[in-house]
Amino acid sequence: MSAPVPVLMYHAVAREPAELTRGLSVAPEAFAEQMAVLKELDFTPVTTARLAAHWRTSSFEPLPPNPVLITFDDGYEGVHRHALPVLAQHGFPATLFVSTGWIQGAYDTGGGLDTMLDWDQVRELAAGGVEIGGHSHTHPQLDQLDEDALWSELTRCKEIIADELGAVPASFAYPYGYSSRRVRERVRQAGFAQALAVGNGLARRGQGPYALHRLTVRRSTTVQEFERLVQGRAIARNFARDRALTKGYAMVRRARQVRRKAIRTRV
Repeated sequence: MSAPVPVLMYHAVAREPAELTRGLSVAPEAFAEQMAVLKELDFTPVTTARLAAHWRTSSFEPLPPNPVLITFDDGYEGVHRHALPVLAQHGFPATLFVSTGWIQGAYDTGGGLDTMLDWDQVRELAAGGVEIGGHSHTHPQLDQLDEDALWSELTRCKEIIADELGAVPASFAYPYGYSSRRVRERVRQAGFAQALAVGNGLARRGQGPYALHRLTVRRSTTVQEFERLVQGRAIARNFARDRALTKGYAMVRRARQVRRKAIRTRV
């Protein structure tokens, strides 16, 4: 039986983040300290694609001892400015999930929530051992979209990344961490081989390749809490409030979907 794996979810890495991203950001010094903890505890970072490929087939090369995933969502500029040098220092791979409509220079959207990466920086991250995955085009709540809009968000994101990097992205992360059976199926049909949710638990093979859990790292996460999280200790206590809110919001989202379906049926 495959052991569970901690998958860390970061967003912005910044000293002075925008107010909208502050809670989910980490200071550069905190990120460096957290990476040092991984090194001290003998964790070996791998990419999302490698973990999923290993869990998909036993013929794939075995995972290293104490695997961990380091992931970043959205595409904030601080990942290049602050995180990449630290990752390079330790020789750590990672995965960056980009919302293509939030990248600097995107002409058809309102842009991101803070200073975002440009494509040259994304290419430098890829050259530095960072897997680049998809995170939709405009970062909507995918499970609330109709079929045409959902398909456009997935395929446009995938095509833009492929055009910019010359490589088709294999991994995806759901904006806001939300998905549904329909969304997961469309992600698979769009050609992504695996996808990450949030869940705030350890990733396990039994979750399936399109619903792997991650652990949220926040600005308020202390080094002691971080150490416990990556070791799989006290996770339920750390994220009790998050899970309660997620459960309640899931009921609201399902009710919205039922109402919309009823309206479409009447029309």
